[in-house]
Parts: sequence; C-alpha cells; structure tokens
Amino acid sequence: MKDKEKEELKAESAEGTESLESIESIEGSESTEGSESSEGSESSEGSDVQKPTAEEQLVEMKDKYLRQVAEFENYRKRVLKEKADLILNGGERVLTEILPVIDDIERAKAGIDTATDLEAVKEGIQLIMEKFMSFLKKEGVEPIEAVGQDFDTEYHEAIAMVPGQSKELKGKVLDCVQTGYKLNNKVIRYAKVAVAE
Repeated sequence: MKDKEKEELKAESAEGTESLESIESIEGSESTEGSESSEGSESSEGSDVQKPTAEEQLVEMKDKYLRQVAEFENYRKRVLKEKADLILNGGERVLTEILPVIDDIERAKAGIDTATDLEAVKEGIQLIMEKFMSFLKKEGVEPIEAVGQDFDTEYHEAIAMVPGQSKELKGKVLDCVQTGYKLNNKVIRYAKVAVAE
C-alpha cells in the first residue's frame, strides 16, 4: 500500500515541492518502523552478548596505558631532537647573512696588495665596517655609548682611573679602550673604559 502512495505522490511531484516532502515523510516513517523492529530483535540478541570480564578489561586498559606511554616517549624524544637541532643550527641564518661581509673583506684584502691609492683602501674598509654595523643593528646589536658619559657599572667596566681631572669630568668616561655592545638592550659585552678621578 505504501508503494501505491509513493507512486501517486511521484506522479503529483510535477505540481510542487509539497509532494516531495510528503514522499520523504513516508520514507522516514518506513525507516523508523524498520529500525524499531530491528531494535526489538537486537534487544533479544543483546542478552546473548557477554560483557568483558575483569581480566579482559585489565588487559585492554594496560594496552591503552602502554600505548599512551610510548606515544609520550616518542613526543619527548622528538622535542629533544628539535631542541638539539635548534641549538646546533640556530645561528645558521645569522651566519649566512655575515657571509657577504666576509666576501667584501676578502676582496679588500686582495685589493690591498695591488692598491696604490691609500685613500681608496680606507674608503673600502669604511664601507665594509658600515655594512657590518648595519647588519648588527638589524640583528638588535648596538654599541654602548661610553666617552663623555657618566661611569655606569651597568654598561662600563673601569680598567683605568685617570687622576688630576677637573671637577666637571670627575666620574665621567674619558676614553673607551674596547667598545661594549647590547643585544636587545641586554649587555653582551661591557665597555672597557678609563674614568676620571
């Protein structure tokens, strides 16, 4: 009888979408009737299915636990390997950016042997120095200002005290023997300075 109703509704489907919805509702009711009958048969069969014993559950839980431990151990090893790679190769990008400066130094060295104009050599070395300093600045490295500044133990290391200076110069840096540097505002090398007494 349902097949007859379907056939009639399909014939009327040319009239509009309402008939399609009717077909779907009929098909839906058939599927629910079928599922109810299958559920009834399953419930009678469900009593035949045995529940896992405590020992089987223990074996299953132990297996899950061992898999979790193994997965975590693999994760830990992978992270340690990635850290080691980062430490070994972390400076790779910086070093590749220094290579053009080294190339310039090599060219300058080759040019010094045949150079006749000392001013051109000085200018070439100055250009290399500027290129290298701009590279350092791009990486966050900045020189520490020293000469004429008040002596500050946060940035300066006194290697000499110069006596007999005027009162205005007392405690000021007179000379910088070795330039200090900061990396992102953290001192990576203190400036070695001579301070007025």
